[in-house]
Amino acid sequence: MKYIKIKSYAKLNLALNITGKKKNLHKIESLVTFANHHDEIFVKVINSKKHKISFYGRFSKNIKYRNTISSLLNILEKKKLLQNIKFDIRIKKKIPIKSGLGGGSINAACILKFLIQKKFVNLTKNEIIDISKLVGSDVILGFNFTNLILNSKGQLKFFKNCRKFYILICKPNFGCSTKKMYSKIKIFNKPKLNNPKKNMFDLDYLKKMHNSFETIAYSNYPKLRNINLFLHNSTNPDFVRMTGSGSAIVAYFQSKEKCDKAKKLFNKKYKNYWCIASKTI
Repeated sequence: MKYIKIKSYAKLNLALNITGKKKNLHKIESLVTFANHHDEIFVKVINSKKHKISFYGRFSKNIKYRNTISSLLNILEKKKLLQNIKFDIRIKKKIPIKSGLGGGSINAACILKFLIQKKFVNLTKNEIIDISKLVGSDVILGFNFTNLILNSKGQLKFFKNCRKFYILICKPNFGCSTKKMYSKIKIFNKPKLNNPKKNMFDLDYLKKMHNSFETIAYSNYPKLRNINLFLHNSTNPDFVRMTGSGSAIVAYFQSKEKCDKAKKLFNKKYKNYWCIASKTI
């Protein structure tokens, strides 16, 4: 079997509200889209007693031995859903870790989707949801690269042909710990997305939304607040929003020309920070 290539796209939270807490888990709702920027996953069946998982590329450093992909495979094997077959999985990391872009979670989603499509595993819809939750809360978001709304009840609704934006994704040379960010949440928002509609992806609606993590992030990491202010004040975006629990901040534009100009300005101001101009898919 030759390697099969899979594109694992970066997740963007257009809006994110934390609406409560149940046991040890927070309840969130979110408007989600994806950027046309992706990790590259290469998979093939091998004759071996163990799976081989390796990472390479710019953002491959500091990925732990136990990661979302190893967790997924361990769970499938413990449930006796994946037997007598091993894989060599190589991931070129083009999405920075600890950025809020969902790199590791979406990697796991892509692998699970691949295993289902190629009939290496046979899962019901409920089994897919349960296994995804065991790997990570964002994993289920990566099964369809289309706009979606996650409501506070954990339900997903997908929407096609939504407005697309040119985007500038900016990340400083540090990441935000999701665990640390959640530990600082003291105030919950009332649910706003329990009646999901396509017009929630319209520009006027998005401008009124926010990310509940931003206040905490900008208080604990002044550099993030400075990036936000620079993008607001210097690049003329339609809106700016942190994705996930950070540290990536995204400026949204209707014009490619404005987006490209913003990238030049950002690179001039923050020479040591990563940024990329892209478009939502």
